[in-house]
Amino acid sequence: MDRRICLVSTAWNELRTEILRWRDAGRTVEFWLRDDDAARPHLALEQLFELTGRWHVPVSIAVIPQLAEPALFAGLPAEADVLQHGSDHVNRAGEGQKKTEYPAEEPSATALRRLCEARDRLSELAGVRSIGVLAPPWNRVAPHLLAQLAAQGFRGLSRFGPRQARSPGGLLEINTHVDLIAWKSDRGFVGVEPALRQAISHLAARRAGTNDPDEPTGWLSHHACHDAATWNFLEELFGRLQSEAGVRWRSARELFTSAAPAPAGR
Repeated sequence: MDRRICLVSTAWNELRTEILRWRDAGRTVEFWLRDDDAARPHLALEQLFELTGRWHVPVSIAVIPQLAEPALFAGLPAEADVLQHGSDHVNRAGEGQKKTEYPAEEPSATALRRLCEARDRLSELAGVRSIGVLAPPWNRVAPHLLAQLAAQGFRGLSRFGPRQARSPGGLLEINTHVDLIAWKSDRGFVGVEPALRQAISHLAARRAGTNDPDEPTGWLSHHACHDAATWNFLEELFGRLQSEAGVRWRSARELFTSAAPAPAGR
């Protein structure tokens, strides 16, 4: 047997074994799905909605407010939740710094004004589907800005990686932990084994208590970057997990409104 096929089979088995460990402990494995960089109608988005709808997987769409077209929202499924993907997705980092829309050097007032204007536009376009959660581009936001978001009416924050605190700056943080895209190589699918290893690692760390055990494991997709291998993986993932007792997919709205701090007044 091809070694790569063997490794993939092993990874699927290890994911199921980890789920069984949770089940034996009387605990439910909770997953959620965030898809980034939405701005306009796209055939890949339609494919994502068809796939998640068929397998009854709630999906949240991180929308770039200042690039968003009204037609995008006309095509969203009724159950899709909308997160705020920054304001314009422009990299403002200095030379040699990691990409971010919100660098530490930018005055807070400038960044907050841009964020709030974008939030208001997104609310007008998305209506009640917009749930007041910031998913910053490149998963980065300056700490001094983060500390002021709750006072501006933001409810939650979603970045990448295990959260270090449940409510930084008064925002409920629920991150993603499995990135399906190989950004440092061909920007295609990261591969079945690497994707599953990310999920297994986060679940095991939650179970052991080395990561926050109450943070659901998040899957991060980017519809516009999906190749055939990515779609095939998602199809298999949803199908396999549907037959597993003790696994639950949760919506962003459910996660961020069931336990989030009360939103501050704008």
